[in-house]
Amino acid sequence: MIACVPVLPDGTVDPRWGRADRLAVVDVEGGEVRSWEEHQVDWSIRHDEGSSARHHARVARFLLDHDVQAVVAHHVGDGMVRQLGIMKIALHLDADGDARAAVLAALSAS
Repeated sequence: MIACVPVLPDGTVDPRWGRADRLAVVDVEGGEVRSWEEHQVDWSIRHDEGSSARHHARVARFLLDHDVQAVVAHHVGDGMVRQLGIMKIALHLDADGDARAAVLAALSAS
């Protein structure tokens, strides 16, 4: 399964999904991380460039471009919850601490 998690430079979960600066796209199979690829997205800057709909479209494009099937995050806003539901992308909330461990824990619970 391909998951996406916002990540801080120290490898922990960034609590700011919509304003995260880095995202990790993670391929998990059999309870193990097969690949981990970090992307600089600078959403902390880009979040307020235009409307919220424009930002949600930016997020959706990233998720589609990377074949993401699940988002692991601490919190996302109501609009993003609806968008992920429409996109049929699983959402796992309340993630914190080590980002790799958070992804594995979230996906093993589903």
